[in-house]
Amino acid sequence: MTALARHVGCRVTAVHVRHGLRDDAADERCAAETAASLDVQFRSIHAQLVDGPNLEERARDVRYAALPAGVLTGHTADDQAETVLLALLRGSGASGLSAIEPNARRPILRLRRAETRALCDALGLAFVDDPSNDDPRFRRNRVRHELVPLLTDIGERDPATILGRTADLLRDDDRLLDELAADIDPTDARSLAAAPLALARRAIRRWLLLDGHPPGAAAVARVLDVAAGRARAGEIEGGRRIE
Repeated sequence: MTALARHVGCRVTAVHVRHGLRDDAADERCAAETAASLDVQFRSIHAQLVDGPNLEERARDVRYAALPAGVLTGHTADDQAETVLLALLRGSGASGLSAIEPNARRPILRLRRAETRALCDALGLAFVDDPSNDDPRFRRNRVRHELVPLLTDIGERDPATILGRTADLLRDDDRLLDELAADIDPTDARSLAAAPLALARRAIRRWLLLDGHPPGAAAVARVLDVAAGRARAGEIEGGRRIE
Protein backbone atom coordinates (compact mmCIF):
# COMPACT_ATOMS: atom_id res chain seq x y z
CA MET A 1 0.00 0.00 0.00
CA THR A 2 2.90 2.34 0.72
CA ALA A 3 4.11 1.85 -2.86
CA LEU A 4 0.65 2.61 -4.28
CA ALA A 5 0.29 5.74 -2.15
CA ARG A 6 3.70 6.92 -3.30
CA HIS A 7 2.81 6.18 -6.92
CA VAL A 8 -0.30 8.41 -6.90
CA GLY A 9 1.62 11.32 -5.39
CA CYS A 10 0.62 11.16 -1.74
CA ARG A 11 2.96 12.55 0.88
CA VAL A 12 3.67 9.34 2.73
CA THR A 13 4.95 8.40 6.17
CA ALA A 14 5.14 4.64 6.66
CA VAL A 15 4.49 3.60 10.25
CA HIS A 16 5.50 0.23 11.69
CA VAL A 17 4.25 -0.97 15.10
CA ARG A 18 6.30 -3.48 17.07
CA HIS A 19 4.12 -5.34 19.55
CA GLY A 20 6.97 -6.73 21.62
CA LEU A 21 5.56 -10.26 21.58
CA ARG A 22 8.54 -11.72 19.75
CA ASP A 23 11.81 -10.66 18.22
CA ASP A 24 10.33 -8.74 15.31
CA ALA A 25 13.42 -6.69 14.50
CA ALA A 26 13.48 -8.30 11.04
CA ASP A 27 9.96 -6.96 10.38
CA GLU A 28 11.02 -3.47 11.40
CA ARG A 29 14.17 -3.64 9.30
CA CYS A 30 12.22 -4.80 6.23
CA ALA A 31 9.69 -2.00 6.69
CA ALA A 32 12.46 0.60 7.06
CA GLU A 33 14.29 -0.66 3.97
CA THR A 34 11.08 -0.66 1.95
CA ALA A 35 10.32 2.92 2.98
CA ALA A 36 13.86 3.97 2.06
CA SER A 37 13.65 2.29 -1.35
CA LEU A 38 10.39 4.15 -2.03
CA ASP A 39 11.86 7.44 -0.73
CA VAL A 40 9.19 7.95 1.93
CA GLN A 41 9.47 8.86 5.58
CA PHE A 42 9.48 6.04 8.11
CA ARG A 43 8.57 5.83 11.76
CA SER A 44 8.62 2.84 14.09
CA ILE A 45 6.51 2.68 17.24
CA HIS A 46 7.34 0.20 19.99
CA ALA A 47 4.50 -1.18 22.10
CA GLN A 48 4.66 -3.83 24.79
CA LEU A 49 1.98 -6.50 24.77
CA VAL A 50 1.80 -9.55 27.01
CA ASP A 51 0.62 -12.85 25.55
CA GLY A 52 -2.69 -14.07 26.93
CA PRO A 53 -6.46 -13.94 26.39
CA ASN A 54 -7.94 -11.69 23.69
CA LEU A 55 -4.48 -11.13 22.24
CA GLU A 56 -5.70 -10.27 18.73
CA GLU A 57 -8.16 -7.68 20.02
CA ARG A 58 -5.61 -6.17 22.40
CA ALA A 59 -2.98 -6.02 19.64
CA ARG A 60 -5.44 -4.25 17.35
CA ASP A 61 -6.27 -1.73 20.09
CA VAL A 62 -2.57 -1.08 20.68
CA ARG A 63 -1.96 -0.54 16.97
CA TYR A 64 -4.78 1.94 16.53
CA ALA A 65 -3.82 3.79 19.70
CA ALA A 66 -0.25 4.12 18.42
CA LEU A 67 -1.08 5.07 14.84
CA PRO A 68 -1.91 8.65 13.84
CA ALA A 69 -5.51 9.71 13.22
CA GLY A 70 -6.66 9.05 9.67
CA VAL A 71 -4.01 6.40 9.03
CA LEU A 72 -4.49 4.27 5.92
CA THR A 73 -4.56 0.53 6.58
CA GLY A 74 -3.82 -2.40 4.29
CA HIS A 75 -6.97 -4.48 4.72
CA THR A 76 -7.68 -6.56 1.63
CA ALA A 77 -10.64 -8.43 0.15
CA ASP A 78 -9.36 -11.57 1.85
CA ASP A 79 -9.49 -9.81 5.23
CA GLN A 80 -13.05 -8.78 4.40
CA ALA A 81 -14.10 -12.35 3.60
CA GLU A 82 -12.53 -13.67 6.82
CA THR A 83 -14.28 -10.96 8.83
CA VAL A 84 -17.67 -11.94 7.39
CA LEU A 85 -17.07 -15.59 8.34
CA LEU A 86 -15.94 -14.66 11.85
CA ALA A 87 -19.05 -12.54 12.31
CA LEU A 88 -21.19 -15.45 11.12
CA LEU A 89 -19.52 -17.73 13.69
CA ARG A 90 -20.40 -15.20 16.40
CA GLY A 91 -24.04 -15.18 15.34
CA SER A 92 -23.93 -11.55 14.21
CA GLY A 93 -26.76 -9.82 12.41
CA ALA A 94 -26.53 -7.50 9.42
CA SER A 95 -24.35 -4.97 11.23
CA GLY A 96 -21.65 -7.51 12.03
CA LEU A 97 -21.92 -9.26 8.67
CA SER A 98 -21.40 -5.91 6.93
CA ALA A 99 -17.82 -6.48 8.10
CA ILE A 100 -15.15 -3.88 7.27
CA GLU A 101 -16.54 -0.53 6.14
CA PRO A 102 -15.09 0.49 2.76
CA ASN A 103 -13.81 4.05 3.00
CA ALA A 104 -10.85 6.24 2.15
CA ARG A 105 -8.85 4.84 5.08
CA ARG A 106 -8.91 1.36 3.52
CA PRO A 107 -7.88 2.05 -0.07
CA ILE A 108 -7.00 -1.53 -1.04
CA LEU A 109 -10.02 -3.31 0.44
CA ARG A 110 -11.02 -4.52 -3.05
CA LEU A 111 -7.58 -5.98 -3.78
CA ARG A 112 -6.73 -9.59 -3.05
CA ARG A 113 -3.86 -10.52 -0.76
CA ALA A 114 -2.21 -12.37 -3.65
CA GLU A 115 -2.33 -9.18 -5.73
CA THR A 116 -0.43 -7.24 -3.08
CA ARG A 117 2.26 -9.92 -3.04
CA ALA A 118 2.42 -9.89 -6.83
CA LEU A 119 2.87 -6.11 -6.74
CA CYS A 120 5.76 -6.45 -4.28
CA ASP A 121 7.37 -9.01 -6.58
CA ALA A 122 6.89 -6.77 -9.61
CA LEU A 123 8.46 -3.81 -7.79
CA GLY A 124 11.25 -5.88 -6.26
CA LEU A 125 10.06 -5.16 -2.71
CA ALA A 126 10.78 -7.61 0.09
CA PHE A 127 8.06 -8.62 2.53
CA VAL A 128 7.98 -10.59 5.77
CA ASP A 129 5.47 -13.27 6.72
CA ASP A 130 4.40 -12.83 10.34
CA PRO A 131 4.60 -16.31 11.94
CA SER A 132 1.68 -15.41 14.22
CA ASN A 133 -0.53 -15.56 11.12
CA ASP A 134 -0.07 -19.33 11.17
CA ASP A 135 -0.82 -19.77 14.88
CA PRO A 136 -3.98 -21.94 15.19
CA ARG A 137 -4.74 -20.38 18.59
CA PHE A 138 -6.26 -17.48 16.71
CA ARG A 139 -9.65 -18.12 15.14
CA ARG A 140 -8.97 -15.87 12.16
CA ASN A 141 -6.00 -18.04 11.24
CA ARG A 142 -8.10 -21.18 11.31
CA VAL A 143 -10.72 -19.47 9.17
CA ARG A 144 -7.98 -18.40 6.73
CA HIS A 145 -6.13 -21.71 6.51
CA GLU A 146 -8.90 -24.25 7.11
CA LEU A 147 -12.37 -22.82 6.50
CA VAL A 148 -11.75 -20.71 3.39
CA PRO A 149 -10.00 -23.58 1.53
CA LEU A 150 -12.87 -25.91 2.52
CA LEU A 151 -15.46 -23.42 1.23
CA THR A 152 -13.46 -23.09 -1.99
CA ASP A 153 -13.55 -26.86 -2.40
CA ILE A 154 -17.25 -27.22 -1.58
CA GLY A 155 -18.40 -24.26 -3.64
CA GLU A 156 -15.96 -24.88 -6.46
CA ARG A 157 -15.31 -21.16 -6.64
CA ASP A 158 -13.43 -18.47 -4.76
CA PRO A 159 -15.57 -17.46 -1.75
CA ALA A 160 -13.84 -14.13 -1.13
CA THR A 161 -15.67 -12.30 -3.91
CA ILE A 162 -19.01 -13.81 -2.88
CA LEU A 163 -18.55 -12.95 0.79
CA GLY A 164 -17.46 -9.42 -0.08
CA ARG A 165 -20.59 -8.95 -2.17
CA THR A 166 -22.72 -10.29 0.70
CA ALA A 167 -21.14 -7.75 3.05
CA ASP A 168 -21.90 -4.93 0.60
CA LEU A 169 -25.56 -5.96 0.26
CA LEU A 170 -26.05 -6.31 4.01
CA ARG A 171 -24.34 -2.97 4.62
CA ASP A 172 -26.91 -1.21 2.44
CA ASP A 173 -29.75 -2.98 4.28
CA ASP A 174 -28.16 -2.15 7.61
CA ARG A 175 -27.97 1.57 6.82
CA LEU A 176 -31.61 1.70 5.76
CA LEU A 177 -32.78 -0.11 8.89
CA ASP A 178 -30.68 2.22 11.06
CA GLU A 179 -32.36 5.23 9.45
CA LEU A 180 -35.80 3.77 10.12
CA ALA A 181 -34.90 2.83 13.70
CA ALA A 182 -33.71 6.38 14.41
CA ASP A 183 -37.38 7.47 14.54
CA ILE A 184 -38.10 5.18 17.51
CA ASP A 185 -37.66 6.49 21.06
CA PRO A 186 -36.29 3.51 22.99
CA THR A 187 -37.12 5.19 26.31
CA ASP A 188 -40.85 5.18 25.40
CA ALA A 189 -42.12 1.72 26.31
CA ARG A 190 -45.32 2.01 24.24
CA SER A 191 -43.44 3.21 21.16
CA LEU A 192 -40.87 0.47 21.55
CA ALA A 193 -43.46 -2.29 22.04
CA ALA A 194 -45.47 -1.14 19.01
CA ALA A 195 -42.49 -0.89 16.64
CA PRO A 196 -41.56 -3.69 14.21
CA LEU A 197 -39.31 -6.08 16.09
CA ALA A 198 -36.28 -5.58 13.80
CA LEU A 199 -36.42 -1.81 14.27
CA ALA A 200 -37.09 -2.03 18.02
CA ARG A 201 -34.00 -4.18 18.47
CA ARG A 202 -31.89 -1.68 16.55
CA ALA A 203 -33.20 1.26 18.56
CA ILE A 204 -32.28 -0.56 21.77
CA ARG A 205 -28.80 -1.49 20.55
CA ARG A 206 -28.07 2.12 19.59
CA TRP A 207 -29.43 3.39 22.93
CA LEU A 208 -27.43 0.98 25.07
CA LEU A 209 -24.02 1.26 23.40
CA LEU A 210 -21.27 0.85 25.99
CA ASP A 211 -17.75 1.91 25.00
CA GLY A 212 -18.84 1.67 21.39
CA HIS A 213 -20.13 -1.90 21.78
CA PRO A 214 -23.85 -2.81 21.50
CA PRO A 215 -25.51 -5.00 24.13
CA GLY A 216 -25.91 -8.72 23.55
CA ALA A 217 -29.07 -10.33 22.23
CA ALA A 218 -30.14 -11.46 25.71
CA ALA A 219 -29.99 -7.88 27.04
CA VAL A 220 -32.03 -6.60 24.09
CA ALA A 221 -34.63 -9.29 24.73
CA ARG A 222 -34.85 -8.28 28.40
CA VAL A 223 -35.50 -4.66 27.43
CA LEU A 224 -38.23 -5.73 25.02
CA ASP A 225 -39.84 -7.85 27.75
CA VAL A 226 -39.93 -4.84 30.07
CA ALA A 227 -41.32 -2.56 27.33
CA ALA A 228 -44.07 -5.07 26.50
CA GLY A 229 -44.98 -5.59 30.16
CA ARG A 230 -43.83 -9.19 30.26
CA ALA A 231 -41.32 -8.31 32.98
CA ARG A 232 -41.09 -5.51 35.54
CA ALA A 233 -37.30 -5.04 35.28
CA GLY A 234 -34.09 -6.63 34.03
CA GLU A 235 -30.34 -6.39 34.54
CA ILE A 236 -28.11 -5.79 31.51
CA GLU A 237 -24.41 -5.32 30.73
CA GLY A 238 -22.44 -2.61 32.48
CA GLY A 239 -24.29 -2.93 35.79
CA ARG A 240 -27.37 -1.26 34.30
CA ARG A 241 -31.02 -1.96 35.14
CA ILE A 242 -34.06 -1.50 32.91
CA GLU A 243 -37.46 -1.09 34.58
